[in-house]
Amino acid sequence: MNKDNNMEYLYKAILTLKTPEECEAFFDDLCTPQELKAISQRLYVAKLLTENRVYNDIVKQTGASTATISRVNKTLNYQAAGGYKIVFERLKEDK
Repeated sequence: MNKDNNMEYLYKAILTLKTPEECEAFFDDLCTPQELKAISQRLYVAKLLTENRVYNDIVKQTGASTATISRVNKTLNYQAAGGYKIVFERLKEDK
C-alpha cells in the first residue's frame, strides 16, 4: 500500500465510525496522547480564529504557541482545502 492508498484507507476508516465513543476508541488506538492533543488543539485554534479571536486570547484559552496559531491561521487564509469550513458548518448544524 503506497502513501496515497494509506491516506485513502485512513479516511475510509474514519468514515466508518458512528459515535463519539467509537471515534475516541479508534483515535486512542491510532495516536499517541501527544498527537491527539496537538490535533485537537489545532482544530480548536482554527475555530477560535474563525471567530476572529486575537492571538493572546487563543494562547490563554488553548495553551497553543503563537507559532502554532500562526500556522493554523496561514492554513485557514492561504492553504485551506475547505475542510475546516465544512466541519465548522456541520458542527453548527448539529447544535
